[in-house]
Amino acid sequence: MNRRFSLLKKILISGLLLFTQVAWAQDANELFSTANNFIRSGDYANAILVLNQALQLEPDNTQFRKQLGFAYYLRGEMPKAQKIIEPLLDKKDTDAQLYQIAGNIYQSRQDWKGAQRLYDKGIRKFPESGELYNDNGQLLISLKMYDGALNNWLKGIEKDPNFPGNYYNAARTYYYSKDPVWAILYGEIFVNLESYTTRTAEIRDILIESYKKLFNDPSMLNSIPADMESSKKGRHGKAAERTDFVNVFRQLLAKQTGVISNGIDPETLIMLRTRFILDWYNFYSFKYPFALFDMQRTLLKEGMFEAYNQWIFGPVASQASYRAWTNLHKTEYDKFMQYQRNHPFKLRPDEYYNDGRFTLSR
Repeated sequence: MNRRFSLLKKILISGLLLFTQVAWAQDANELFSTANNFIRSGDYANAILVLNQALQLEPDNTQFRKQLGFAYYLRGEMPKAQKIIEPLLDKKDTDAQLYQIAGNIYQSRQDWKGAQRLYDKGIRKFPESGELYNDNGQLLISLKMYDGALNNWLKGIEKDPNFPGNYYNAARTYYYSKDPVWAILYGEIFVNLESYTTRTAEIRDILIESYKKLFNDPSMLNSIPADMESSKKGRHGKAAERTDFVNVFRQLLAKQTGVISNGIDPETLIMLRTRFILDWYNFYSFKYPFALFDMQRTLLKEGMFEAYNQWIFGPVASQASYRAWTNLHKTEYDKFMQYQRNHPFKLRPDEYYNDGRFTLSR
């Protein structure tokens, strides 16, 4: 009897402890959620207060501490932020975001070398993190290390193809290069990944200006035939494929110079890009699969390609003409917008064709 009572007592105590732990965990998570709401609203003081309460319940929770350090960073209290974040970097449950926060803290204190060491360490630990490549590139561009910055953004595109930030920075950099082809490709990808921000409006402008820049200088469209380029450089395998891809892209655009003889606007770009897609899928799509062109072809087949091109180029070319077109083609435009909402654009792995060559315009 005593033994049964003792066992029952142990079970009751164990159950009470488990209930208490679960209740505490729920309370801590609720506090964490509340703190995040304060951060989103810009009330960093209250976020810090609530996060400290959550940490009293779960003092070893890395995510809680990371968010506390982030809140101090947002509030401008860098020494406190650094003191909290740095010890977390060597924990087993660290993540790429911790290295981002730490790098931003170092940059805010103008410790450029420390920030770069952190990003390098973070990239070694999280080689698939597009965010870390993006932040490292932004640090390097601020130090006027242009090649290093672009190489980070390109590596970020290769490793994490659906993170938009690297496309944004790469497109802007290529726009100022002697060959804006990659500004066109990366710019359009970015607009599809991040469609409704101030950065989107900026890249739309870069896109249409890059087409003008490309066709204003015939030398940019005159490339060595793909097979000759590969053999001449001794390239083979993936390296040859990357060189050939961009050469083919240039050559197919060059075939359509007559289309834009009266200037570049949404209407001429629709004609140019329609002919390009037809040529690409007649000859090259099997050799160079590319998600962007697949999406364009789908829109062309479904009768939404004109609406898509108006969506990209119309607001930049002429707001008045764009509004007039959408009013006149409301059904078509609404169909495209519905399709876009239901079919978010996704890049596929192993479709990276950039050979990394780059020369700034002088």
